[in-house]
Amino acid sequence: MPTFHCSAILFDLDGVLVDSTGSVDLHWRIWARERGIDEEKVVAIAHGVRAIEVIRTIAPHLDADAELRGLEKEEANDHHKLAAMPGAIELVSSIPDSLWCVVTSGSRYLATERLRMVGVPIPKVMITADDVVNGKPYPEPYLKGAKALGFEPQRCLVIEDAPAGIRAAHAAGMKVIGFASTYKPEQLAEADTVIRNFAQLSVVHEGNSLRVSAEDSSE
Repeated sequence: MPTFHCSAILFDLDGVLVDSTGSVDLHWRIWARERGIDEEKVVAIAHGVRAIEVIRTIAPHLDADAELRGLEKEEANDHHKLAAMPGAIELVSSIPDSLWCVVTSGSRYLATERLRMVGVPIPKVMITADDVVNGKPYPEPYLKGAKALGFEPQRCLVIEDAPAGIRAAHAAGMKVIGFASTYKPEQLAEADTVIRNFAQLSVVHEGNSLRVSAEDSSE
């Protein structure tokens, strides 16, 4: 059972703390169909990166800022396809507030609404698409998360469900536990270990550090 010793845990949001894959897929597909864009191409790149970057890549002819505002409004109002990941509320509630944060490719508005709707505690520190110039897979989001918590990057552990986020965390010098919800375990092979759910994770607060044990699901 792989074990990590860290000062803090940085959680991705969608697909890790909040089960929002259905909502994300639905609204991206609607957005694409309404604009005559191949929805499969959109969905293929939509997870784990900032929505505005998806829009700029897929539809550079559109006003990305205006498209983003409309898309976020629809997603934030979707109460029917969201749920807390099993064990997520209990896990983050067991960790001192100063030792965890959320690092998401979504906006602060969307992230806050999703956390509120599913009952996951809203962290004191949250790094969102609004806070960075270069989103995942660049390291900036995770570096800013570590700095906001007050820890060196190498003392932080990341839990991520998407390859782009895993690459961002590694580029920031952090160890990563892959969370196989949005992607299959083999698609998260770049992570240091992979779990399928929080039942496979144990977090113990020991003095000034956290001991995190994971039952690897990568096989």
